[in-house]
Amino acid sequence: MKITNNRLIDEEGRTLILRGANLGGSSKNPFGPPGWGLSPESLKNPENASFVGRPFPLEEAESHFERLSRAGLTFLRLVVTWEALEHSGPGLYDEAFLAYLRKILLVAEKWGISVFIDPHQDVWSRWTGGDGAPAWTLEKLGMDLDKLDKTGAAITRQRYSELHGKPFPRMIWPSNHDRYAAATMFSLFFGGKTYAPDLMIDGKNVQDWLQGHYIDAFRHCYRRLKSCSAIKGWGVFNEPYNGFIGCKDLGRNDNNMMPVGPRPSPWDTIRAASGYPVSVPVYSFASLFGKFSIKRETLNPGSDYLFKDGFVCPWKQAGVWAEENGEPRLLRKDHFSMFENRPLNFMENFHKPFVLKFIEAIKETDEKTVFFLEGMPSGTSEASHPEWSKNDPPNVVNAFHWYDGFALFTKHFNRLFTVNPVKASFVLGKKKMLAYYSECLAKGVRWSAERMGGIPSLLGEFGLAFDINKRRAFKNGDYSIHEEALSLYYDAVDANLLHSTIWDYTADNTYKTGDDWNDEDLSIFSEGKERAAAGWKRPYPMATAGIPVSFSWDRKKGIFCYRFKADGSIAAPTVIYIPPELGAKAEIATGGLRYEYKPGEQRLLVYNDGREGEMQIQMKREK
Repeated sequence: MKITNNRLIDEEGRTLILRGANLGGSSKNPFGPPGWGLSPESLKNPENASFVGRPFPLEEAESHFERLSRAGLTFLRLVVTWEALEHSGPGLYDEAFLAYLRKILLVAEKWGISVFIDPHQDVWSRWTGGDGAPAWTLEKLGMDLDKLDKTGAAITRQRYSELHGKPFPRMIWPSNHDRYAAATMFSLFFGGKTYAPDLMIDGKNVQDWLQGHYIDAFRHCYRRLKSCSAIKGWGVFNEPYNGFIGCKDLGRNDNNMMPVGPRPSPWDTIRAASGYPVSVPVYSFASLFGKFSIKRETLNPGSDYLFKDGFVCPWKQAGVWAEENGEPRLLRKDHFSMFENRPLNFMENFHKPFVLKFIEAIKETDEKTVFFLEGMPSGTSEASHPEWSKNDPPNVVNAFHWYDGFALFTKHFNRLFTVNPVKASFVLGKKKMLAYYSECLAKGVRWSAERMGGIPSLLGEFGLAFDINKRRAFKNGDYSIHEEALSLYYDAVDANLLHSTIWDYTADNTYKTGDDWNDEDLSIFSEGKERAAAGWKRPYPMATAGIPVSFSWDRKKGIFCYRFKADGSIAAPTVIYIPPELGAKAEIATGGLRYEYKPGEQRLLVYNDGREGEMQIQMKREK
């Protein structure tokens, strides 16, 4: 696979459309019994963690890759966390896990599966409410792992019930972006040299130390796996975040990343981490339509101190605040508002230099590697996406993410409406919903075209929670609403001719534990069965002997239409994935082009035989 004329093409010169899944949701946690990732015990003894068995035990690899291949999901985003590689300590790599990954990738190759490695993280680490970084990144800054939840520096699924005496709130984990621990780690990782220039670890500035270990870990991973032909590329950093960088006033919280739950300001979180109880506002979903809180809550009611003996808050050390007469005083509310005495752009000033550094390090082992770049998870602002130019490294893809936020955060899908969070307005009716979804994705494609030199675009994450609508489908087995929602999402993907990897395929998903991470349940596979397959198992052009123009799938009528500009110089056929429901006797029209229909292999092969110009292929489900 390579990029030519801003298209992904194969060795035959055919234009590819990559379709697959993220593998998988539970890879964010170490391997253990079902539900182990939800328990407080899973956060203890981090140096002894093992990810061997993620995304599934080796003995199950054949069955899972076979299922994915037969579903047409032949391009996977393989989730690998920094913690999985280097959990035992700085520079101590888990060779057993790397050996396991190699064996998994050999099985993938056998089934015609390609992958790109996804260095995955969410809100920094498991100890800060997500996944990704090893625990020692926090400990090197003096943070006491047992005090993160108590001080309000993080809110974790594992410890919430024992501290608060009630169930973990639905989809609250993204609020950790603005909690002290994750925001501080992101700020130091991307901007330590600017905002904490005197903070040194092992003789290096904290930024260089953190980035150095991250890059070294994934370069080591690449060196161990580079001979695996299933690997077609590498991600750089899943959903990067700016932390406090760019905040104009630490005393205010103007970030609407998470509309629900406690919403402390950066200064609130800083004070709470250093032992001061702080009252903060709590918001409900009604906040989408107005800036008002429903009540208040106290962070760190027990006046716990986050840091171990000999350590202090790095922002206190940097002179952002001080204690006067036993009380905290904010000295530089605009500390994070400028870069080199001018207004900053996080993606350009901080994120892109790291990306370039990462690419340069990985390219030392393979000059032809394709890199998948991501922006910040909010996706509501142009400033949250990277820019790219002809002077930047080649072979890159804009791998942006998108979710129907209303369905994701409320765990409810309605056939008649959704909510546009940017405009804080309802989108009414199926046609308008599809138009809205299509336009959301079109924005990412346009950004690639206008601000990234026209590079290819891949929708790296999208999906639907299966426990929507009060989990009714688990009781009655009716997944029709899920099929309808997923069909709409894929209709929008198809309308934009997008490469895509749905979130997610979790091999050990169960109705009880979901994806085994933060109460999420988005896996298209559960308890040995595919779920709502009619919504995501659909025909598409895998490889085109020419240039795709448009394609669509009418699920109800069972009609697939594909238009493309044929290139007569390509002898290899256009390959279309055909799901079993079209049947062995499907009606096929190719405008006179020679074809072979192989229902057993779930492929339609169409040959140009030297013909040029626009062609149309139509298939209709057998009667």
